[in-house]
Amino acid sequence: MEIVVPTTHGKVRGREAAGPGGVAAFLGIPYAAPPFGPRRLRPPQSPEPWDGERNAFDYGPTAPKPGYPPALATLLPDPVVPGEECLNLNVWTPAPGRDSALPVMVWIHGGAFRNGSTAVPVYDGTAFARDGVVCVTANYRLGAEGFLLLPDGTANLGLLDQIAALRWVRENIAAFGGDPDNVTLFGESAGAMSATTLMTVPSAAGLFRRVIAQSGAGHHALPPDIARRITARVAAHAGVPATAEVLRETAPQRLVAAVSAVQAEFATGHGREEWGEAAGGGLPLMPVVDGEVLPARPVDAFAAGAGREYGLLTGTNAEEFRLYLVPSGLADAIPEEALPTLLAGHGPEPHRALAAYRAALPDASPGDLLAAVLTDFTFRIPAVRVAEARAAHGAATYVYTFDWRSPAFDGRLGACHALEIGFVFDNLASGLLGGGDAPQRLADEMHAAWVAFAHHGDPGPTWPAYGADRAVLRFAADPTEVVHDPAAAERRLWDGLR
Repeated sequence: MEIVVPTTHGKVRGREAAGPGGVAAFLGIPYAAPPFGPRRLRPPQSPEPWDGERNAFDYGPTAPKPGYPPALATLLPDPVVPGEECLNLNVWTPAPGRDSALPVMVWIHGGAFRNGSTAVPVYDGTAFARDGVVCVTANYRLGAEGFLLLPDGTANLGLLDQIAALRWVRENIAAFGGDPDNVTLFGESAGAMSATTLMTVPSAAGLFRRVIAQSGAGHHALPPDIARRITARVAAHAGVPATAEVLRETAPQRLVAAVSAVQAEFATGHGREEWGEAAGGGLPLMPVVDGEVLPARPVDAFAAGAGREYGLLTGTNAEEFRLYLVPSGLADAIPEEALPTLLAGHGPEPHRALAAYRAALPDASPGDLLAAVLTDFTFRIPAVRVAEARAAHGAATYVYTFDWRSPAFDGRLGACHALEIGFVFDNLASGLLGGGDAPQRLADEMHAAWVAFAHHGDPGPTWPAYGADRAVLRFAADPTEVVHDPAAAERRLWDGLR
């Protein structure tokens, strides 16, 4: 059945599933104007209103992006939908056109700030709507289009896109049955980094109430001097002068290729001394501390008490970095003698780190050790730091670890990055990382906790807030349980490193 809902820019026609309690889906709704032509590399602007009823049956265009390397492309589907109207969003609701005031969840997809879109099948929000939540998923500008610091000072356009999507939700979601005063922002990887970063962005204040951050903690943000060097390097690879005027006239795919070239340099360690944390984190483009959109590095802002008004649920997967090392074969190709060099610039002194992780994982191969250290450097320790900072200010924070190991790649993929997404969305059939053997019981538990948190800021009575006892909820093949200070020895190794 088709159903029409009004928005501030025109009416949209979606489809409602047949039968009682059917979920209605509205896909590809523009929340901002196409960011090309005179709007290229500028803050998002309102879309042009339309007359009549606009069909919202299909996912909208995706932002320019390079796609994943071959080893990841089959594991992480990344559809490309052509068109310039890439600032669009999707809504799933059980109550279209009704004054229901349901909680709202807004999803920010991951992809290292360079890839991803809402058209990825696992992000289908039907299960959330089935369980009484209005689910929104939003596209935003990626790569140079969204996160390059331009010489004229323009920065963080991807974050501004996300804020524009949240403003659209604020103004329109009641027409879809949602409560604009009860919005939970949730995301994974770069989406989680974005969500926690927005907790410290003044212009995002009042647009959401709480955040769920999966495998990303807003710990990494570029200082402006390093961001300017990266801009110069991107321009050099594109073969153009590093001026805002010229960059705005450079073809998007040319900048996509230039960013990929910089990423390749990062992978080889090129420029580590010059680019600092950016090279260590492996992300040449990410939010920039520009002093306007983003006043400070988020983890520093949390330490100073920022973001206390938001509820936060955050966590990581136990073996995140195996996604980047196992499918490519790198995990089997790394020699022991290369580890100190590979770990330089990634936290503790390499030999000290290797001794500690070897003690915890006595049978680990060199590739296993590298994955363990980089998992903590990139994902787990930043999440712990944010939780610690918030606990010090009495801000409610719930922390999880996802330890279920995928049987894919003969069990070697482990509890890798992005594995939990199908469980959160209760959409296991759309995920390949689970290897076809993912337990529905675990999806039921995670999805229910996310829904409960969206309803009232508490994921359930058996999940205590993070505090002095470092309580963490462990999702695993065994019954879900609370553990205290998991991997404590490794965590202590990072104490004093910020």
